[in-house]
Amino acid sequence: MTDHHPTHQPTRGEPRVALVTCSRFADLYPDDRLVVAPLAARGVTVEAAVWDDPGVDWERYDLVVLRSPWDYVPRRDEFVSWARRVPTLVNPADVVEWNTDKRYLGALADAGAPTVPTSWIEPGTPWEPPATPGEYVVKPAVSVGSQDTGRYDLTDPGDRELAAGHVRRLSAAGRVAMVQPYLAAVDTVGETALLFFAGPDGLAFSHAIRKGAMLDGPDPGVEGLYKPERISPRTATDEQLAVAARVLAEVPGGSRRLLYARVDLIPGPDGTPVLIELELTEPSLFLGHADGAPERLADAVLTHLARR
Repeated sequence: MTDHHPTHQPTRGEPRVALVTCSRFADLYPDDRLVVAPLAARGVTVEAAVWDDPGVDWERYDLVVLRSPWDYVPRRDEFVSWARRVPTLVNPADVVEWNTDKRYLGALADAGAPTVPTSWIEPGTPWEPPATPGEYVVKPAVSVGSQDTGRYDLTDPGDRELAAGHVRRLSAAGRVAMVQPYLAAVDTVGETALLFFAGPDGLAFSHAIRKGAMLDGPDPGVEGLYKPERISPRTATDEQLAVAARVLAEVPGGSRRLLYARVDLIPGPDGTPVLIELELTEPSLFLGHADGAPERLADAVLTHLARR
């Protein structure tokens, strides 16, 4: 018999919500547990459910909320197929398919959103490091938690060869590689993540955090599902919020369908914010870093339940 790891026992008539995770965090990632009590206080039955557990009956839930299914990367096609079979999934399956391949950054750039310049290298395509000096980041187009991601100083011959080897390694595995200039501001200012949760009128800003620099050299390989992060609260600026609004306006199907969104920004060379990632599938929401954030997420869940 499958154990669904219930975190709040139901009473008759309560809406039932699944928080989707992976087997590594079958009882939920610690930050996600923070929303369980606020949901229970709002009369919602909450259960943790592992996305690839064949014993889970997804039809029994009024809402299925993606949270930490972080082992999907080697099986992305399987994960997207699973998402399509879950009718009450948020964020919805077509958004999952679009957002789990970072080539969405190219679509956002084409739409005029300020993004980090990115080169895409398809499997089997020869690639030589750019002649422009400076530091660059190499990573796969499908990844989570900074896996298979490295930082290379292309003025150094050794790093140039390591960068080329990194792209070859991804290519040999049939993975699309992406190459971006390293934005030096991440070493001082850090990365800003803006968190948005659903409200009656669409996504509403909840809180922001600062993430410290994570890449200090060539890709050494990651043990586990993600690299540890250094997180602290941050106050969002009007300029950052304006960039986030511009990005969210380009979400296929409209951002009103989303339960949550995370917009990750770093100052570009001229100091203006540019998009590093738009996280719509399984982002850490950093609920423990802002007063009231778990309650705001619980209210967002109620908003989506009311729409169904």
